Amino acid sequence: MASIWVGKRGTIRDYAGFNPSVDAEAIRKAIRGIGTDEKTLISILTERTNAQRQLIAKEYQALCGKELKDDLKGDLSGHFKHLMVALVTPPAVFDAKQLKKSMKGMGTNEDALIEILTTRTSKQMQEIGHAYYTAYKKSLGDEISSETSGNFRKALLILANGRRDESLKVDEQLARKDAQILYNAGEKRWGTDEDAFTDILCLRSFPQLKLTFDEYRNISQKDIEDSIKGELSGHFEDLLLAIVRCARNTPAFLAERLYRALKGAGTDEFTLNRIMVSRSEIDLLDIRAEFKKLSGYSLYSAIKVNKHVLRALGAWCYAGQ
Repeated sequence: MASIWVGKRGTIRDYAGFNPSVDAEAIRKAIRGIGTDEKTLISILTERTNAQRQLIAKEYQALCGKELKDDLKGDLSGHFKHLMVALVTPPAVFDAKQLKKSMKGMGTNEDALIEILTTRTSKQMQEIGHAYYTAYKKSLGDEISSETSGNFRKALLILANGRRDESLKVDEQLARKDAQILYNAGEKRWGTDEDAFTDILCLRSFPQLKLTFDEYRNISQKDIEDSIKGELSGHFEDLLLAIVRCARNTPAFLAERLYRALKGAGTDEFTLNRIMVSRSEIDLLDIRAEFKKLSGYSLYSAIKVNKHVLRALGAWCYAGQ
């Protein structure tokens, strides 16, 4: 059975001749020696799929009596440590931890919440919800409810519950009906019916939404993004715009997120690592292409971080070509 965390456009594939025992022993030596052999860690952990890394972690625990992630945390530091630990974390657990971090402490990182909840499938969100409860003994929905409010919270909760239709089939009659509902809920009335926007954009499949947006333009003579910008505001507006962009082209949406994370004086490591790790087996090839289309230069050349992280992430920027 194919994993819900693996697509056809990733840069990472199953490593040929994979032997988890050999890899676990090599990692043990890389960590236990005088100074850490970062080159070995990078060559192994960035060239294995997540499923293979979980087998390495299991062999490592049997060999050393300790969890690999704990030894990596103890031996490494900074952004390189965060990246290596992320690589040995199961995908649903990784996303659960990212969501927790985005809602931890003073203030909420709404951009991270929006990115994760709009780009994961319903089945992925269901797994993330289970992982979140296992790790924190609190439901993801309850956490979101306590950290957000209003229409933004309502829409996030629908997405977090994994209720979006995943069918690839489209219904032209439904698209016309939904387009009319959206027009009536916004452009055609005084005030906005936010619930209509929430229900349609958070529950319909992406292929269905693309057709709906085409029908909306026919009815209103406006693009749905322009209507959302004119009718809504705040984080709720940001969330619905993200859904529209993901429905049209998820890799392009994530490429723009990477572009913003890498632009300017400092790098947003939180966003950079999350997208690179979570999409490396799904659609990083397409994200890479969209990044170059957006920026005019390669993703590899844009990663201006410390040399170890550059080596690790750079391997994915070149892989699959």
